[in-house]
Amino acid sequence: METLVGKEEIIDTCAKLIQKGEIVAFPTETVYGLGGNALSDSAVEKIYIAKNRPADNPFIVHVPNVEEAMKYAEVTEDALKIFDRFSPGPITVVLKKKSCIVDRATANLDTVGIRIPSHPICQEFLKECKLPIAAPSANISKKVSPTTFKHVYEDMNGKIAAIIDGGDCEVGIESTVISLAGETPIVLRPGGITIEELSKVLPNVKGFTGVVKVAQSPGMKYTHYCPTVPCVLYSNRDNAIKEYIKQKENNPVILAINTEAQYFKDNNINSISLGETYVEYAHNIFKMLRECEKKYGYIIVQALGDTGIEKSIMNRILKSSGGKIV
Repeated sequence: METLVGKEEIIDTCAKLIQKGEIVAFPTETVYGLGGNALSDSAVEKIYIAKNRPADNPFIVHVPNVEEAMKYAEVTEDALKIFDRFSPGPITVVLKKKSCIVDRATANLDTVGIRIPSHPICQEFLKECKLPIAAPSANISKKVSPTTFKHVYEDMNGKIAAIIDGGDCEVGIESTVISLAGETPIVLRPGGITIEELSKVLPNVKGFTGVVKVAQSPGMKYTHYCPTVPCVLYSNRDNAIKEYIKQKENNPVILAINTEAQYFKDNNINSISLGETYVEYAHNIFKMLRECEKKYGYIIVQALGDTGIEKSIMNRILKSSGGKIV
């Protein structure tokens, strides 16, 4: 398959491809998505095939506004509060789905995650499609999520109909997912919108605890975001240096917040800064994991805290490392 690539000028063509049942990669403010018509079994099946994705891992359905969301899900009063405060933006709300959304898109669940992205190209694309777009991240399953056009092209060229280049993604990690399908609001996956921010709108919101038996949201059940070389987290500088020395023959590198990275550089240790702040860390982490897997044989990543955006980043990098912390 020849994959069409371009920027804003191909949006209209890409919308027509979606309407014909093809799948298209497109930018959002979080990561790039790989989308198809959420009302079509065959379109959704193409996404699973392109990604080599497990069949019990549901997709998020993307729409341009709340009015469209109401066509495909039972939008509750609490959902309206969340959409009003945080959308368009990096938030996905899990609600009872309407029957028009194919079961394949939701892994046969009676719920669906609805997201209203803020990226201007994504907004224009969704409006042109005039359909709900089922979309996971536009990468091979379990690999590091794509935050640049280049990442998507590496994984999907020749496998899908088109890729829309929208530049680097602003947030850099996937959306927060909050379930409003039960009695209590539950954050299934932390992201750019923190549980602390959500609690200001819904004071009874809780974080997910327990064992995942059925994935109600992407990113819950499987190992994800994995570079192609071994990756571990470090809990303090001494442990990072010990691990670095231990792995010296594998050409290791340390990824950390700027002050930490500078400390290692001053001690003649390969290190890369992920930014001055944790927001910058989130923006850069997936991009640098992708870049480093090509240049280094071992990646050591700074572990973070358990609140705010740090918690969201840790959710991703723990999966990148398979939970290994040194």
